[in-house]
Amino acid sequence: MSLPAVLLAAGSSPSPSPSPSGSTAVTVPTLQDAQESATNAASWVEQNWSTWLAIGLRVLLILVVAGVLRAVVQRAITKLIDRMTRTAEAVDGTSLGGLLVNNERRRQRSQAIGSVLRSVASFLILGTAALMVLGAFQINLAPLLASAGVAGVAIGFGARNLVTDFLSGVFMILEDQYGVGDTIDAGVASGEVIEVGLRVTKLRGAEGEIWYVRNGEVKRIGNLSQGWATAGVDVTVKANEDLDKVKATLDEVAEKMSAEEPWNELLWSPIEVLGLDSVLLDSMVVRISAKTMPGKSLAVERELRWRVKRAFDAADIRIVGGETAVAGALDPADPTETVAAPSAHSNPDSPQSAAATPIAPQRTAPK
Repeated sequence: MSLPAVLLAAGSSPSPSPSPSGSTAVTVPTLQDAQESATNAASWVEQNWSTWLAIGLRVLLILVVAGVLRAVVQRAITKLIDRMTRTAEAVDGTSLGGLLVNNERRRQRSQAIGSVLRSVASFLILGTAALMVLGAFQINLAPLLASAGVAGVAIGFGARNLVTDFLSGVFMILEDQYGVGDTIDAGVASGEVIEVGLRVTKLRGAEGEIWYVRNGEVKRIGNLSQGWATAGVDVTVKANEDLDKVKATLDEVAEKMSAEEPWNELLWSPIEVLGLDSVLLDSMVVRISAKTMPGKSLAVERELRWRVKRAFDAADIRIVGGETAVAGALDPADPTETVAAPSAHSNPDSPQSAAATPIAPQRTAPK
């Protein structure tokens, strides 16, 4: 064998040299391995790029549709709320009804309704979009929906009072049962409404106290500020008074009061003498009534009583107290009624005093 052939054989199959540590040397990837890996990656991308592109386009379409739908719904809700907040001439087609809803009440009611509607719309639209995006990635939604259902039941059971308050507040606002500035009787408390919320209604009582009433605790509502109020005054006079004189005096008081300010604005109907409400043995009750502005009936009643008393004093018509006058209360008092009857015990020499005197103890003589 020639020398070149030996050298060529030695270069083509070199013998491995032992490493100093005795361990196997790390194999370095060759250019062929890198080329093969790149070829496999390109093949995988080429096979799956259409699937990923379809998923991406589906997710993008879902997000765009959800965003557009949410914007459209919120815009429609805003227009609805703006229409509700416009100043109306009447609630029931009359100018009288237009006075029943003030600006603050209408503003708070519309804001509360708008907030609820926007929150519900956003939750439904975005929640549905999120589920559709997860479904686009081939994620099994059954365990997620089951877990959400169980969690919702647990939360609803634990916070049932909160849910009751919230739902009661929503229906109360939607039905416009009361609003800011109304005087209501909620059963558990009564007073003027100063704030309306979805969970709690804030009232100010007659003595200035503030009541926080949960909407779920209210079983019935008595609104004293809607429609009109009635001012009724009962005048009790003696049974022997002249009815024509009494009626003429009351008519004069009613006519004069209806023509003076500010009572002519508070009165929404003429003051009427309804007649005898009851006739008793020694007294009779004459009733006066009038329709007033909501919440102004007490002021009208006080002023009416004041004027009736002054007019009756001027006309020499006596007013008795209570529905039934006590017999003899109008007659001069007998000065001897308060004097006690004479007693036999007041005379120390009388037999009664002697019988009531304690027996003196007997003394024994010393032996």
